[in-house]
Amino acid sequence: MVRRRSVQRARAEASGSKFLAGDPGLHRGPTPSYAPFGKQDAQRLIDTTFDLMSQTGVGFEPDSQLFERLGDAGCDVSSEGVVKFPVEIIRRSLETVAKSVRLWNRDGSGFIEVDTHHTWFVPGMTCIKAYDENTGEARDSNREDLATITRVSDALQNIDAVCVTSKNVEESTIHGEIDEFSTLAENTTKPLIYLCEFAESFGVVLDMATAIRGGREALAEKPYFMHLVTPLPLYYAKVHTDQIIEAVEAGVPITAGTVTIGGASAPITIAGCVVHSLATDLTAIVLSQIIREGSFCIGSSDASFMEVATGAIGAPSQSALAEMAMCEISRILGVPRLTSTAGDSKARRFNQDAVAEISSNMMQAFYSRAAICPYIGSLDEGITFSLHGLLFGDELAGQLRSMWRGIEVTDEMLALDLTRSEGPRGNYLANQHTAKYCRRESWDSRYFGANYPTSSGALADEDLIERIDRELQQILKNHHPEPLAPETIRELRSIAEKFRQSCGD
Repeated sequence: MVRRRSVQRARAEASGSKFLAGDPGLHRGPTPSYAPFGKQDAQRLIDTTFDLMSQTGVGFEPDSQLFERLGDAGCDVSSEGVVKFPVEIIRRSLETVAKSVRLWNRDGSGFIEVDTHHTWFVPGMTCIKAYDENTGEARDSNREDLATITRVSDALQNIDAVCVTSKNVEESTIHGEIDEFSTLAENTTKPLIYLCEFAESFGVVLDMATAIRGGREALAEKPYFMHLVTPLPLYYAKVHTDQIIEAVEAGVPITAGTVTIGGASAPITIAGCVVHSLATDLTAIVLSQIIREGSFCIGSSDASFMEVATGAIGAPSQSALAEMAMCEISRILGVPRLTSTAGDSKARRFNQDAVAEISSNMMQAFYSRAAICPYIGSLDEGITFSLHGLLFGDELAGQLRSMWRGIEVTDEMLALDLTRSEGPRGNYLANQHTAKYCRRESWDSRYFGANYPTSSGALADEDLIERIDRELQQILKNHHPEPLAPETIRELRSIAEKFRQSCGD
């Protein structure tokens, strides 16, 4: 289908580099995003967020060097660690923050453009359980689970980058989370999203990424991974600010976000919870620009809500509206956003409940259009990762991309001359026009359409989950990602071992 090239893609082609897989993530075009409010309400949410940051402030763990930098930039820093950000500093930061970044694959041959014009799909994140291949029951995840999920992700056409999908629970240490980066790098060529709980881990991973790219300047020029920082609502611990500072100074793109819980850690109303989420995100953006203007930092907070009857996290309709609101406000501010419930489910296992919920929240992504949807394959409140859920999410991502292309309305597509020649009761089956365009605008589904079970044939008694499992087994057996060079693997392990020895382990 003919569509207008993005400015970013034109520049990439002019420079000789390329979008991965031909820029499939482009959503900007004839199909608009959805705004759950009018311009006046959107501006009021923005103004209220600025007011919270400037009048109430955001909490920080005491850090004299950081507080000195914030004070020198014009922020009001209290002795209790509450920082108030003047509105003019917030606005200035939104002007200077980079509005897009290229996230490059492992060998630096292609990239995805993280901006407000694209949506990219990522499996994740940080599940602590996986389904055992033999018993089907959830168990603690390990290194091999992360490696397997990463290899399967490498095979899927609509998975664009890979995150730390599952943890090595047996080694829940600083060394374990450093090894997670190596596991990702060894099992996919796609760009990465990394996160850690220890600031020291990021420093070691930065050395590893430098080794892969061939130098610190080369890494800054072609970032191999985006770093995710996870503060609390309206509060940044030193472990988080240290990561932001080091990432910005190294030229690594970052995203920062929390999980606000309406009724618990934030107001129970959608508008109130959204403001807390946005203020937490914008704080990271302001901090990044105080460190270095022009650096890339985006928000990734998820707004969730307490169920009144049980006290548990739930309320999917409120969460959906909150997500749409935050994505729309980010677009108004010109900043991409990493957040989306697309691809995950609260169901305990991949069953009909999971299929229904994943189908619903993937379709929501058609309207909200976050820059990155990072939860494909996550089940059970984010506790357990499902390979079957990953494949199903990848399938629906393909459907979304076919829909984002919209409808081409030209003389050829309207086919009025053809209709005139065929007449009111024409037969188009054997027409050349039908042969030419019968597949052009269709979604090439792997599990539906032509692959849907009919009353007879080999697929007659095979349901959706069985069809997904059949393809999953083929991928597990046959897909082998391009290996990382042996000398690079040795260098990564040497970096990790030197750090381990420095810790006295």
